[in-house]
Amino acid sequence: MTRQLTIALDAMGGDHAPGVILDGANIARERHPDLRFLICGDQARIDKALAPYPRLREQVTIRHTDEVVTAEDKPGQALRRGRNSSMALAIEAVREGEAQVAVSAGNTGALMALAKFMLRTMPGIDRPALATLLPSSRGESVMLDLGANVECDERNLVEFAVMGAAFARTALGVPRPTVALLNVGVEELKGHDLVKGAGQTLKQSPLPLEFAGFIEGDGIAEGAVDVIVTDGFTGNVALKTAEGTARMIAGLMKNAFLSSWLARLGYLFARPGLRALQDHLDPNNHNGAVFLGLNGLVVKSHGGANAVGIASAIGVAYDMAADDLGARIAADMETSASQAGETGEVAAS
Repeated sequence: MTRQLTIALDAMGGDHAPGVILDGANIARERHPDLRFLICGDQARIDKALAPYPRLREQVTIRHTDEVVTAEDKPGQALRRGRNSSMALAIEAVREGEAQVAVSAGNTGALMALAKFMLRTMPGIDRPALATLLPSSRGESVMLDLGANVECDERNLVEFAVMGAAFARTALGVPRPTVALLNVGVEELKGHDLVKGAGQTLKQSPLPLEFAGFIEGDGIAEGAVDVIVTDGFTGNVALKTAEGTARMIAGLMKNAFLSSWLARLGYLFARPGLRALQDHLDPNNHNGAVFLGLNGLVVKSHGGANAVGIASAIGVAYDMAADDLGARIAADMETSASQAGETGEVAAS
């Protein structure tokens, strides 16, 4: 790294703010000693939460505000009344160049509305998308959109694929990610026309990605591809289903090992493997969804994340900023637009 990175933290967002936010920041500081924080929120409460971490305090600047976007606030309310909230100040710091990325565990809808209003979308991007890393049997995969856009057209899906591939090159370290569209079947004749149209466009793409066609829902957990692209409605349903299934499996396994003394004995032998499985499936270890397509980086943490989860979200933010993800996306969108223009010229002739 050749430059020092500053992350703007919304200290008041989430279920356990500001304590868990600062606990997570301290873990992140230990992992990335060069990192600095601009922390937005109630200074008295932030100072109290920072008291156990004198070394972290040396790397922190506090921006005080009494205003907070609550979990109950609708996006419109946040836009009208939350311009001086801790969430808005964190985003503003990115817009003004004081920080390279903002992280918040607050209200998702409000965060999306404020980020889109304050940062605006990048040239060539119709709609920003929400992307995250999901655990799979082969490691991790990128999935988007996860709820920012309930309805999408063909162009949106192509844009999501371009942005998701850029994210995967940074987050997964894959030079040429495999990308697939989530569909009701793998056959080319199945699915909505917009999905099939997006597939035809991606087949001809000159971008540094490999279009793998369509995958079904079972391909998500298999890790069949590096990037799964879908609309926000389907993506959010798939994400919540996966999280619920992981919790169900954990609960069933716990009940099974408590069912008898023999089962308890078996647990003693299986404990190392079970802990590794638990770590792989724990949402806190994969925390941090990125709003892609904005003129600035914003990372959304789970509202109920623990300190490890907050540190994971900050880690995602650190990697995205260090790798200049925005510039990667801008370059890929320019290439995509050039290819679309050439295709149009050929068709016209």
